[in-house]
Amino acid sequence: MTVSPPATAALLARSTCRALEQLGYASLLEFPLANGRRADILALGKSGDLIIVEIKSSVADFRADRKWAVYRDFANRLYFAVPNEFPALLIPEECGLIVADAFGAAVLRHGVAAPLAAARRRAVTLRFAVTAANRLRRHLDPEAGLLPEL
Repeated sequence: MTVSPPATAALLARSTCRALEQLGYASLLEFPLANGRRADILALGKSGDLIIVEIKSSVADFRADRKWAVYRDFANRLYFAVPNEFPALLIPEECGLIVADAFGAAVLRHGVAAPLAAARRRAVTLRFAVTAANRLRRHLDPEAGLLPEL
């Protein structure tokens, strides 16, 4: 049985978030950025560092989508999470590489670290906190009036 790409992406996201948690990161899926894009995963480390993980379930998915380049402005490092059979040579050298399946994930390469301006770091971290709090509140009380995510 072949797993459809959206299901594959969901499984990759789950296992990638598990691996990030083991590395000391809190993560949010489908994180809204200030430029109107949505990062597949934004993770916040204990030291305040921010990473974005772009999930690519297939080579076709990778080749069809080039919006990931703008994500560099919102994180210290950019990673790609891909399935085991994905050809790693396609991932740009400056980006990190996470190989994942339905059960787990491993960081094979860390991306090049880039500093974020203090104002950008503060804005993204605050958006992370508000988004997480709103999602938790909606989970606990789905019928409550909602404030829009920042």
